[in-house]
Formats: sequence, C-alpha cells, structure tokens
Amino acid sequence: MKIWVDADACPAVIKDILYRAANRAQVELTLIANQMLRTPPSPWIRALQVPSGFDVADRRIAQEAVAGDLVITADVPLAALVVAKGARVLDPRGDLLDASNIEERLSMRNFMEGLRSSGVDTGGPAAFSAADRQAFANRLDGLLATRSQG
Repeated sequence: MKIWVDADACPAVIKDILYRAANRAQVELTLIANQMLRTPPSPWIRALQVPSGFDVADRRIAQEAVAGDLVITADVPLAALVVAKGARVLDPRGDLLDASNIEERLSMRNFMEGLRSSGVDTGGPAAFSAADRQAFANRLDGLLATRSQG
C-alpha cells in the first residue's frame, strides 16, 4: 500500500500525522501539490510538485493510485476516480470512502454544487476541529494496522 495525498488543501496537522505514520509504519507517502512543499527528511516521504492548473494534482493522483493504495483527499470527484480503481480514500476528517459509499457521497456533492450554482447559500463545512484530527489519526492507525497484519 502506498499513500497519496492531495496536498494543496490538506490541513497541516493532517500532514504532520501522515509524516509520523509513514515513518512508523514504513509506508511510502507521496504528497502531490501545485506548490513546492517542505517535508521532513525520510526515505518514506516525498513531495511532487505538478504544474498549476485546475485539477492537475487530482489527475496525477488518479493516474498514480492503484488498487490497495490509500488516497488522502476531501475532493469527492477525485475520490470517486480512485475508488473505481480499487483504492480507498480517507478524508481529512476521518471519513473512509470506498465502493460502499462513494456513489452516495458523489450524488450529495453534485446536489449541493447544483444548489450553489443556482444561488442558494448552502454554507460551508464546519471548522476543522481537534475531534476531526483525532478521528483521522484513529482511522489511519486502523488502516495501517490491518495492512501490517495482512
């Protein structure tokens, strides 16, 4: 299993959790972003900078991820692409997206996008919280534990 991170919008606290987990579990972690990223020195961690542009990082992740990999993103269309390839997705709030729930999540995202484009104020997501951070860390630990047992 490799871990791919949609790093442009990933919260710094989530990146820090991922850095520690990659070193502890000795799993390859690749952060992909439109901007240059600073990562801690580690044989397990690398950052790839892609050209600026709409969805360039998403397309690279979708191209690279394979079945069994884990993708870290809050981008639902990207999640749908990689789930279709057999990868799993963990969003920064600790929600696991896979074949059992991605269609529902994509439908809701498209519905809300339609509301926003017609002028309805749907509000935004809740502020990122310590509970979100903990939920992410717990879910990541569980995924890495099952990887090492299998």
